Amino acid sequence: MNRRLHKIQDTLIQDKGLFTIGDVKKQTKAGSSCGSCVGLVEQILASTLGGGYAPPSTSKAVCGCTPKNHEEVRAEIRTHKYLSIPEAMQGMAWSTPNGCATCRPALNYYLLSTWPHEAKDDPQSRFINERVHANIQKDGTYSVIPRMYGGVTTPDQLRKIADVADKYAVPMVKVTGGQRIDLLGVKKDDLVDMWKDLDMPSGYAYGKSIRTVKTCVGSEFCRFGTQNSTQLGIDIEKAFDHMWAPHKVKFAVSGCPRNCAESGIKDVGIIGVDSGWEIYVGGNGGIKTEAAQFLCKVKTSEEVMEYSGAFIQIYREEARYLDRTVHWIERVGLEYVKQRVLEDAEGRKAAYERLIYALQGASDPWAERVNNREQHKEYETITV
Repeated sequence: MNRRLHKIQDTLIQDKGLFTIGDVKKQTKAGSSCGSCVGLVEQILASTLGGGYAPPSTSKAVCGCTPKNHEEVRAEIRTHKYLSIPEAMQGMAWSTPNGCATCRPALNYYLLSTWPHEAKDDPQSRFINERVHANIQKDGTYSVIPRMYGGVTTPDQLRKIADVADKYAVPMVKVTGGQRIDLLGVKKDDLVDMWKDLDMPSGYAYGKSIRTVKTCVGSEFCRFGTQNSTQLGIDIEKAFDHMWAPHKVKFAVSGCPRNCAESGIKDVGIIGVDSGWEIYVGGNGGIKTEAAQFLCKVKTSEEVMEYSGAFIQIYREEARYLDRTVHWIERVGLEYVKQRVLEDAEGRKAAYERLIYALQGASDPWAERVNNREQHKEYETITV
């Protein structure tokens, strides 16, 4: 990525007359995949062009298939209760009959987040990683990361992972920064069998979803821990499991202000203090590291669940697809977030309840494919 970005700065921006992020995407594909480098691309454009840089409009169209912006599309989906992509495209007079790679994933997310349990999910409108529930690697193999709630595992789980790594000749077994174990280099044909042998839930490490809740050992073992961060992290990860979002979402819970779980650079960071918990929001430990901002202080773990859940639900309902929490907060302002989460107690409780409702009855995608393998032919190689 660094070489690609240097190429953008040194040649393409000036030689080809690029002035917007959209121009850069068309020429280099930078910023068109996971979206995590968009902020850095914008910085390079601003640095290279100075006054000639055209910053993205806050009301830009979703894509060339429609003049409507993200907020207008979401409003129409809610107003007219569109429940499928074809229905939404027809109702909003999409200029192309089948949309494009930009609008289809966004529409699919907006439908599902607006009308949970009613809207029809379209797997073909998801990116490849979400379609097969594993991260594709540069050589065409996949990465499998099972969920370990709060970063806690057991000897039995570790034995299963070791046995699976041997059975499928996994080239690399790596401990991730999110306190999990990554099995790298897995063949697509082996995914479902591996999931069956692991018998562990998906870690959603491939999705625009909740990824992980990082924890420290907290008051259970640490001499300095003031709160039980491990248990709270497990409770959050289990409560918000299977949650789709505009982009990946990461939590961290630290048991004291020493902040060993690096809560200050997560989408939601929680830090234990003597009299309760402090909640921080909008951190991003990616290419451009952003520090999370202080939201509030609460006394109980139940309040942590409600306040952080309400924040995430409002983000899910209002952010643009591929916006991280930091990008959404930059646009709406931290004061707006505080008004919605801190000052409106009734609205906060309602938002938290909407999140819990949306997650009711969600099934683990790995187990679902193991139990209904005949319905998922995409994992089988066709011999010609």
